[in-house]
Amino acid sequence: MSSEFPIRRRAAALACLLACVALFWTGCGKKGPLTVVVYTSQDEVFAEPIFREFETQTGIQVRPVFDSEAVKTVGLVNRLLTERNNPQCDVFWNNEEFRTRQLAARDIFRPTNGWTHLGYRTRRIVINTNLLSAASAPRTFSDATNTLWRGKAALAYPLFGTTATHCLALRQLWGDEAWQKWCRALAANQPFLVDGNSVVVKQVARGEAWFGFTDSDDIAGAQREGSPVAALPVTEETLFVPNTVGVIRNCPHPAAAQRLFEFLSEPSVSQKLVELRALEGSTLDPARAATGLKVEWDALLRDLDTATEETRQIFLR
Repeated sequence: MSSEFPIRRRAAALACLLACVALFWTGCGKKGPLTVVVYTSQDEVFAEPIFREFETQTGIQVRPVFDSEAVKTVGLVNRLLTERNNPQCDVFWNNEEFRTRQLAARDIFRPTNGWTHLGYRTRRIVINTNLLSAASAPRTFSDATNTLWRGKAALAYPLFGTTATHCLALRQLWGDEAWQKWCRALAANQPFLVDGNSVVVKQVARGEAWFGFTDSDDIAGAQREGSPVAALPVTEETLFVPNTVGVIRNCPHPAAAQRLFEFLSEPSVSQKLVELRALEGSTLDPARAATGLKVEWDALLRDLDTATEETRQIFLR
């Protein structure tokens, strides 16, 4: 009996060891696929093919988190700020610049080569071509307060996305007093306030609004579908809106994040987005940018809270 016990104990230990080896080789000891988590305000229909191509080229699995149309960008920005001490995201692909600069000012991106531009869009006036010609439409955003346009304009709720950024940039251009006067006159003209720029274009396409304030990619999307819409030309009140991509400080998957950052920064990716009409151009020529709004970003960030509260008071639903 006493001689059998050590033998049984050794046999049990050997069986346990063999079981562990078997588990290791069947997957418990193997690493899962490399992953990268990306928060993005780029439209899913455009972003998904880009992510699939990256996965094919690198073998790294992309786990995207998209925003909602109603709170474009702002929801993801607030999430990144909330997670700053325990990052859950590796890469932020933003379809506008201002909120990226807001995050950079809060040290959300890694300190070196934290973020960069990726092509651009513009903020435009879109018209229904069955109801307005370019000659009869308001030429600039400031013209939209004419009482002739009462109940005929549409814009996204101006606390979110590129609409908010554009409003802030116009405030900087005109000065606070003139800007508030314009906002109140615009609100008095009873525009349609809707949840997102794509909804603006749909309302204009249906003729519910004669014109609207929106992004160039949403206009292009409606034109692809055969809608009777057109963008008015760039003016001194046009906002150029680059996409941006950045790597989060202390992100969970830094090596995979760098691979995705490099991939999205490639000119071929921007050009592909231009071909899809998700972007208006792959690089922003300074001479062309000079035809639109000239923004002092640091000043815009400094005035953000004040301007946002003023906007809320004027347009609050």
